[in-house]
Amino acid sequence: MKRLSLLVAAFLVTLPATAQMGIEQPSHPPPPGQRGSANMEVMSHIPLGAAGTISDIEIEQELERPFAYVARRNGVIGFDVIDLSDPDHAKVIHRWRIENEDLHTGGAMDGRYFKHDGRYYYVQSMQLGQSGPNSEVGAVVFDVTDLPESYSEVGRVRQSESPGGFHNIFMYNHSSGKPLLFATSAGYAKVFDMAMFVDGEQTEMDPVLRDDNRELIARVPVHQTEGMWSRGYHDFMVQYHPETGQDRFYGGGGSGYYVYNVTDLGNPELLATMVGVPGVAWGHTFTPTPDGNFAVGETEFQYQPLRIFDLRPALNGQLPDKNIDHAVGAWHADWKSIAHNHEVRWPYVFVSGYQTGLGVFNMVDPENPYTVAYYDTFNGIHNDRGAAMERMGSPYTWQVYDGAWGVDVRNADGLIVISDMTTGFWAFKMEGFDRWNGEDWGMPNVSSAQNWEGMFDE
Repeated sequence: MKRLSLLVAAFLVTLPATAQMGIEQPSHPPPPGQRGSANMEVMSHIPLGAAGTISDIEIEQELERPFAYVARRNGVIGFDVIDLSDPDHAKVIHRWRIENEDLHTGGAMDGRYFKHDGRYYYVQSMQLGQSGPNSEVGAVVFDVTDLPESYSEVGRVRQSESPGGFHNIFMYNHSSGKPLLFATSAGYAKVFDMAMFVDGEQTEMDPVLRDDNRELIARVPVHQTEGMWSRGYHDFMVQYHPETGQDRFYGGGGSGYYVYNVTDLGNPELLATMVGVPGVAWGHTFTPTPDGNFAVGETEFQYQPLRIFDLRPALNGQLPDKNIDHAVGAWHADWKSIAHNHEVRWPYVFVSGYQTGLGVFNMVDPENPYTVAYYDTFNGIHNDRGAAMERMGSPYTWQVYDGAWGVDVRNADGLIVISDMTTGFWAFKMEGFDRWNGEDWGMPNVSSAQNWEGMFDE
């Protein structure tokens, strides 16, 4: 606690008084001239197509590779490649679409890139309906080394025993040196060795038809608890923990949130659970701080804030059952909406909020997070219960699931990107946030962004 107090004091000294108090994001639609905070600058905006056809986003971390990938779904199935070599004039340079697009339902969801043996690869998760072809395809892998000129499909991760694809994936540089793909599946997260995948033998006749499953090397279970709302994970992140040398898996699903030690992939070890938390019947997205002491959790229901959990009592052996049953802090851009995906760059958390767009809050004091910047990317009707009744015969909350889907941050220069289901691609810069390195904040230099050259080499 002494270290945290010193960090808080040092940080507050550097902030102007207005920032220390935080700012309030207006309800949607914002008043004229108040769509974004004064410290948030729009660099680029690209409308990508019809509302509802846009899902998640991924940005490469090296400035020499200025590429972002936006997944597409619901009739437009594939992904778009964005060139950010001039962030003020971003442009689409490639569009990949699955063959026989009109025969498919569902679409592309989450995308992640990785580097192996000097080449760059992009993995696009797929979640295709069983009424059409390719329902057993969980992800499509591309060699993107030669961007911006060209790219090529390497193969498809097929899981015929669990059709329906992968809703979410995460690429992780494991301490063993293996580039691992973690993917959602019923009952557990599947783990694939992507070096084995891209190095594997392929037939000359059809290099994308591969279903031997030899790349599937491990599974991370969902800890079974009473009254589970779902059997599997919705989302997860894997992060190295320097103090213990552990690779830690942070998963949302089941009836809450779960932390596993996955250093030994054959024997995942449960370290902590967050179940029985008031207001949380299910975990959606779960993201740790660089030191692994705290984590931000989302549950996908209207009116629910992001919750901040102190993991230390469970990780330090203070709780015999390893379960944390309450949050220590909470944050919301707009109580009528839903915070969605988020990226932690301590002390900031970058949030893509349904119908609220980009929000940034400071969690240097996890018990008292406060908003420091925002920009509303959504231009539709907020909380439109009339449309929900007309479309689905129910005024329930489904009509709030629109707007910003994905968010990512490029650590080298602090560029922030958003994918909005209705308005498309956005790129932003936040005043004073010109790069992120955990060591600048007295933290491990660890985030969702992987260092594919080495674990922690500068």
